[in-house]
Amino acid sequence: MPIPFPRDIEFPAFPWDTIEDAKAIAQQHPDGIVDMSIGTPVDETPEVVQQALRESSTAAGYPSIIGSEEFSAAVEAWAEARGAINLFEKGVQAIPTIGSKEMIAWLAFMLGLNSDDRILIPECAYPTYEIGARIVGAETIPVGDDPEEWPDASMVWINSPGNPNGRVLSVDQLRKIVAWARERGAIVASDECYAALVWDPELIETGGVPSILSIDVCDGDCSNLLLLYSLSKQSNMAGYRVGFLMGDKKLVDSIAELRRHLGMMASTPALSAMCAGLRNAVDAFEWPGDGITSAPPTWEECPYDHGTLVHGVSHVVEQRARYNARRQQLIEAFDKVGLVNHPDCRAGLYLWLRDERHGASGRELLTALAKLGIFVAPGEFYGKGNEDYIRVSLSATDERVQAACDRLSEVGDSFRAQ
Repeated sequence: MPIPFPRDIEFPAFPWDTIEDAKAIAQQHPDGIVDMSIGTPVDETPEVVQQALRESSTAAGYPSIIGSEEFSAAVEAWAEARGAINLFEKGVQAIPTIGSKEMIAWLAFMLGLNSDDRILIPECAYPTYEIGARIVGAETIPVGDDPEEWPDASMVWINSPGNPNGRVLSVDQLRKIVAWARERGAIVASDECYAALVWDPELIETGGVPSILSIDVCDGDCSNLLLLYSLSKQSNMAGYRVGFLMGDKKLVDSIAELRRHLGMMASTPALSAMCAGLRNAVDAFEWPGDGITSAPPTWEECPYDHGTLVHGVSHVVEQRARYNARRQQLIEAFDKVGLVNHPDCRAGLYLWLRDERHGASGRELLTALAKLGIFVAPGEFYGKGNEDYIRVSLSATDERVQAACDRLSEVGDSFRAQ
């Protein structure tokens, strides 16, 4: 008897497919939709990145799975600015990835996990962590920030700054997570793709967002620790599909060998563009307040003098200033209609809002905002217990952000009545 194909894989419905009705309502607004539901960049890709892409457009041969010398040097400079383990230390490896989402989705598979394993994910989490566990049939358990309350598991996903809630794990919290993992021989996979986007003054004063590979977190030992990073948001490179995986050489080498068989390598032009973006981003981590507590310096005023900078002022500092301005506008506008940003939302690309006065659900807020032509994501997308929240992306143009603020200002208190 013929076996029917394709065989079903038990995936949930793609979240954004479930809110198409609200999007259709928002699109009917006379001045057009303000879409802040997805964190897709809208600003121009930096010229330094575009230039690197053009200069490497002749790429007749196959790229290497482990990247190039240029890639290693760029990651080393980035890691040094983050206060992380030096790439050339014993036991450390890095490889380029096709963005970060594909690695998040496939990491459990590439590490050989299966239905006998348990994977922990944050209670408030990017949905792809669970998708990766489903691919291998592993049990998924949402957990809070305190590892003393965690069950035993083979792997734990952490995300700092968090998507969607902007929560940042401290050095002490990360050290406890590393200790928990080492007691069990478990793997820690740390998604840090929003680390350049810091808003909280206290974080800025203490040097930014700590990394799982920071020396003061792991004490220079990256055994069973993996870090994932992407330039999609900080450098407006989502269309380039490049990122990197860094950490325990034993694990990364094993993943690289599998990817070699599967042909999963970043293209040479995209990799060169990422290297330029990484080198040009260094000062954004060395001076985490630039673009937030102080305006970005001009090329002539640039005080930084080190060989890793490509074109004067970091494009990330400039982009961070854009996001910060939009963030302040939106926080003020939403506050006027009773929607308050969570106090732990200290970094990242999103606002994490709730109606603290009347307790409207995320779905109710989704519908009410759609009537104003403002399209957002309901908190239920990110796990149980988040149903009262909405996620608002900062990645809308200045003109669309202003349009959203104007619409919220116009309705004022009447929005609460909806």
